Amino acid sequence: MKYCNSLTSYSRFKTREVMVGGIGFGGDNPIRVQSMTTADTMDTVATVEESIRMIDAGCELVRITAPSKKEAENLKNIKEELLKRGYSTPIVADIHFTPNAAEIAAGIVEKVRINPGNYADKKKFEEIEYTDKSYQDELNRIREKFTPLVKICKENKTAIRIGTNHGSLSDRILSRYGDTPKGMVESAMEFLRICRDENYHEIILSMKASNTRVMVQAYRLLVAEMIKESMNYPLHLGVTEAGEAEDGRIKSAVGIGTLLEDGIGDTIRVSLTEAPEHEMPVAFNLLKNFNDRDNKIRIKEITKYPLTPFNYVKRKSRAVKNIGGNNVPVVLTLLDKKSNIKPSSFYPYGYNYSVPLDKWNINDQATDYIFLGDNDIGFEIPGTLRLIYNFKKWKINKKGHPIFSAKEYLSCIEISKELNFIEISINDISNELIDKIKNDKAAVLILNTNNGNGVAEQRKVFIDLINQNVDNPVIIKREYEKISSELLQLYASSDIGALLIDGLGDGIAINNKQDGEGLHINSTSFGILQASRTRISKTEYISCPSCGRTLFDLQETTAKIRKVTDHLKGVKIGIMGCIVNGPGEMADADYGYVGTRPGKITLYKEKNIVRKNIDEEEAVDALIDLIKEHGDWVEKK
Repeated sequence: MKYCNSLTSYSRFKTREVMVGGIGFGGDNPIRVQSMTTADTMDTVATVEESIRMIDAGCELVRITAPSKKEAENLKNIKEELLKRGYSTPIVADIHFTPNAAEIAAGIVEKVRINPGNYADKKKFEEIEYTDKSYQDELNRIREKFTPLVKICKENKTAIRIGTNHGSLSDRILSRYGDTPKGMVESAMEFLRICRDENYHEIILSMKASNTRVMVQAYRLLVAEMIKESMNYPLHLGVTEAGEAEDGRIKSAVGIGTLLEDGIGDTIRVSLTEAPEHEMPVAFNLLKNFNDRDNKIRIKEITKYPLTPFNYVKRKSRAVKNIGGNNVPVVLTLLDKKSNIKPSSFYPYGYNYSVPLDKWNINDQATDYIFLGDNDIGFEIPGTLRLIYNFKKWKINKKGHPIFSAKEYLSCIEISKELNFIEISINDISNELIDKIKNDKAAVLILNTNNGNGVAEQRKVFIDLINQNVDNPVIIKREYEKISSELLQLYASSDIGALLIDGLGDGIAINNKQDGEGLHINSTSFGILQASRTRISKTEYISCPSCGRTLFDLQETTAKIRKVTDHLKGVKIGIMGCIVNGPGEMADADYGYVGTRPGKITLYKEKNIVRKNIDEEEAVDALIDLIKEHGDWVEKK
């Protein structure tokens, strides 16, 4: 099933143009950036002022929640006040559960977002056995509920976003398709077919999930289904409940960036648990990574594609030491200091030496391999850390592990019996190299690229290795030319995450070609592995970005919860401002903290409610008690 134009040549998937007010989405338009207000929709002034901050930051479409008729009606006042202040940016009303609110909003604003999981459907986590007839009866009921909105939108030239959320699939969809990308796509397609029957096509689609793998697979499958049914509607990309700070940025870049690499996407929203105007710079910086995508260095087409882009399957590789096989991906870093190396030089990489105790303390994000080049060290290193030296240096001192260029490796007789790193790019691949590494049980490839379309080039090398039955482990390496810390974080997450999402890579190595960034690079490396779900090294927070439905201060609450739980490696905690996506996203989290009404919190264990309507002042302690009760609590060291 085709899901993009090409796997080796960068090209945007061409969609039809949909006008939202005076702004075009899809077609030949640039990728648009949008965000959502967090103020109470009934507070006209607060919503207008927040919208202006967003627009001044570059927001091209302002989304505002309308949970009931009164909020939908107040959109008129918000729109008029924005126009008075000289702002004509289109508005989209965000609707859940209330068709009548959507129908009111459709006559006021330029776009309405509906969630097919709860617009005319229900979610009680009930499994229902449907016959073909009873399922069709449900579809007929949905058609009856949804068609009036379609007709109003058609009459008013209002656009619709059919926005599927992984966390709010209906019981009907879950019963037939399960909690899968296929279920997400079918949820949208049911509504899309109703629009098509009404000859209404001003539609934008989204497939959001907090799980980056599910999100990417769902969008790809949606494009494949659209191609099959001769559709080409624009796509809105986003990782829902991505979180805050570094985690939210990396997770968004992994999910959105992977799809942009495929040429998929016409508008993006980076969902951060921060003030919405902070989202726009992140989105624009992420898009900068695709400004220079070109096809100047031609990559041969892939004729046999062994990957499964709609579900995750890791490339099979042999184990060499702790690399490849069933091991989690390793992190390889370049030591910042080139001389006078001390135990403190290893601190940025997760190793802290205590002089009084004469002991190394190793954290959960400690790099696995450090490249020392030709440098020497005069002290004992921690047992979990392995050192890499240039081949000529290794040949002299026989310490650590050697790294070869392809040329050195092919001409060298003396190689390690334990572990040989060979750094290559696509131009180094030859029959001679393939034959030698196949027979070298200690060979690990470090795959680098200088191509402006680096993901496609590295993907091509992986595919060729798979097709030639080469099972040596491969570490993905990306080098950047002294870019800012934020750009490095976003670019590397997109460039490397796009390969990890497809099951490619047994490790990662990032270099920004300047000293002083060891801590940032190490943190980014582990963040990319966490966001792609290939190596879990810390607590994961599934945290919504806040909106007018939110029932508590999300930023403050997330910070409180993070402060007491950020040492719980591998535990997933959902922090949701309301019940719209809360219960659904709890299915992907181990524990959930959800606002149910002002000042009241409900706690979940996975998708099940365990304590209802706790006072907000007591809720964090109650969450800790719940984690302890289920045996996932450990004390901070």
